[in-house]
Amino acid sequence: MYRSVATSATRGGMASDSGDVVVTLDQVPRWSDADQRYYGGGDSSSPFSYFSDPLTSPSGADSGVTSRFPVDHEINSKIYLWRGNPWNLEVDAVVNSTNESLDEAHSSPGLHVAAGPGLAEECASLGGCRTGMAKITNAYDLPARKVIHTVGPKYAVKYHTAAENALSHCYRSCLELLIENGLQSIATGCIYTEAKNYPREPAAHVAIRTVRRFLEKQKDKITAVVFCTTTSSDTEIYKRLLPLYFPRDKLEEEIAVSKLPADVGDENGETIIDERKIRIKPLPAVSASTPKPSTASLDLPVSDVGLTLRRKNSFSLESYLDPAFMSLIKDPDQRRKEQQEKAAQTQSGFNCAKLLGFGDLGGPPLSAAEEYSLHSRYLAKANSLNLSDIAEMKIVYRGGVDSEGRPVMVVIGAHFLLRCLDLERFVLYVIKEFEPLIQKPYSIVYIHSAASLQVQPDLGWMKRLQQILGRKHKRNLHAIYVLHPTLGLRTAVFALQLFVDGEVWKKVVYVDRLLQLFRYVPREQLTIPDFVFQHDLEVNGGKGFIVDPRTKYIYQRTPA
Repeated sequence: MYRSVATSATRGGMASDSGDVVVTLDQVPRWSDADQRYYGGGDSSSPFSYFSDPLTSPSGADSGVTSRFPVDHEINSKIYLWRGNPWNLEVDAVVNSTNESLDEAHSSPGLHVAAGPGLAEECASLGGCRTGMAKITNAYDLPARKVIHTVGPKYAVKYHTAAENALSHCYRSCLELLIENGLQSIATGCIYTEAKNYPREPAAHVAIRTVRRFLEKQKDKITAVVFCTTTSSDTEIYKRLLPLYFPRDKLEEEIAVSKLPADVGDENGETIIDERKIRIKPLPAVSASTPKPSTASLDLPVSDVGLTLRRKNSFSLESYLDPAFMSLIKDPDQRRKEQQEKAAQTQSGFNCAKLLGFGDLGGPPLSAAEEYSLHSRYLAKANSLNLSDIAEMKIVYRGGVDSEGRPVMVVIGAHFLLRCLDLERFVLYVIKEFEPLIQKPYSIVYIHSAASLQVQPDLGWMKRLQQILGRKHKRNLHAIYVLHPTLGLRTAVFALQLFVDGEVWKKVVYVDRLLQLFRYVPREQLTIPDFVFQHDLEVNGGKGFIVDPRTKYIYQRTPA
């Protein structure tokens, strides 16, 4: 059924997907090979120069920070990246991503067909498999010796930590089974499916860091781990993320320090949960002036020797142990209670904002890791939903570019109909639309024409939206051009500067006329509703732009 294929057909990670092709490991490029060093164009002196930063960490490596994944050439020599199906490879074991029943319908597409009917029969006799676990079978007609079946988790935003740890356990279980059965090489695809809604990039982070941590402990027992991708998007994700966890030189290691996420897991690659840590204070320093116990008299009776020794040991223990050492740090429930009380105190400080109608502006600020986690969860949910109903309202949409070539996002205030808008779905739509823009400098054009007639969201909601957008939004935002501002809007922006974020809202540029706006963003780069031109004509005493209703031609009107 299978035939060998020439080396030239598979080098570089581009192999045929046909089921009758056998690819050996010497035909697959190692991660440390020269032809894997740089991808695409760009300056070869900077391996990350063309990688879009997938994280929210600040740019620039900190030379004072020790790398959490230092260069290890021995481990790198065991890593392969290949474009194609795992079961075409001649390795000791291939991984099958399946469900709890191990049935053919929910397995990796094409694997059962290539392996033959014997694989399905053996899977049926295993009694299923739990999520995060793995089971091994023969490979039958495949060029591999064994098939390792594992069950990936379903992804839900609310339980993302559990999903991350279950996915990490999938990879670790497969590698453990490999060693237990005396095997040394393994090929695995991405252990998740679109049906389970697991976001691609977070899943790749979990996969790569788990394999790295496992090899750090068991590298003598494994000769090859092949990451297989079947789509161009997965291939590009792995090309971007592999240098973070498997740096090939000191330059990549230094750059990875600033690119890695805040949470890269524990010694096994699992997500760290603070509440489950053992919290013990360090042993206090012993004072040099601590008095020494008196030496027992040599002429004591034999019956008193044991008592004296016990007293001596007790005194010595008390001199080294402080009562604080014997107590644990406050339990997680107590810590959470204190955090809630602290948040309530912070919240009570903003009662004046509530009285002024600005909304709930309380709550402690989020850390960079918390903002990244929040943004990732919302983005994953947004990508899994159909938000065409929000798009049809034309509240937020992409424009062209401003006068300096930055992409522009247009917001129409009058279209924001709060009474008939699902705010949660609207937030998801905003996150999805803004995601491509916030990766680099961009501008926002907010058109406030006639928007004062509509009910607007409060500042508490605006603060929450800004937190979800994350720090890239703040860092890369060039300016917010506000057309036809009213006194109420200026007051609201001033409140945003005071209570929400001065860095972002001090970038507001007020524009009273369309003619002024077109100095910042050329007219041909914007799609503007007709009522905006009419509003511009009214508020500027006849000195504005008019739209011909038949030809849609825009011309400037000057009073006689």
